[in-house]
Amino acid sequence: MSTAAPVRTLRTGTVLADLLPASRVRDVALVVGGAALTGLAAQLTVPVPGSPVPVSGQTFAALLVGTALGARRGFLSLALYAVVGMAGVPWFAEASSGYAMPSFGYILGMLLAATVVGALARRGADRSVLRTAGTMVLGSAIIYAIGVPYLALATGMSLGQAVAAGLTPFLIGDALKAALAMGALPAAWKLVGRKG
Repeated sequence: MSTAAPVRTLRTGTVLADLLPASRVRDVALVVGGAALTGLAAQLTVPVPGSPVPVSGQTFAALLVGTALGARRGFLSLALYAVVGMAGVPWFAEASSGYAMPSFGYILGMLLAATVVGALARRGADRSVLRTAGTMVLGSAIIYAIGVPYLALATGMSLGQAVAAGLTPFLIGDALKAALAMGALPAAWKLVGRKG
């Protein structure tokens, strides 16, 4: 006779947010909460000399929101974050708002990245360290694929200058953010009884 507690098995197709009791109120609260988390994390900034783009916590929050909420709710959270910020709420990085800033392309990239990493999380991409690492790298690449060209267009920089100002200085920080996610997401699944 075994005294071990039964292990809860969760099927692929489930994201962490799905573990909460389903309701419209839950979904609205998760979307608003995801936008608010991204806005709060955006205030954790470190200026980068020579770049109009600071290091901030918003990219990590956007990827975490997408992964934890899934594609649809992740997209809606980041869309709400973008729309409210464009409307004038100063919750983009460095308490900025609007769409006429050189770093706005990164926000558009976060919207797409949250959607993609959310879709991957539904397929189990957040259940192991290696899969989570790949998911975070892909999400970051999407953010840069939109943010860097937008930065070049908004500032008149060449693409090479935009890469030097809007990508290269952020790679170490992104590696640290990915490492945090690699530990946090699989650990959260283990806590709810599912090993990746």
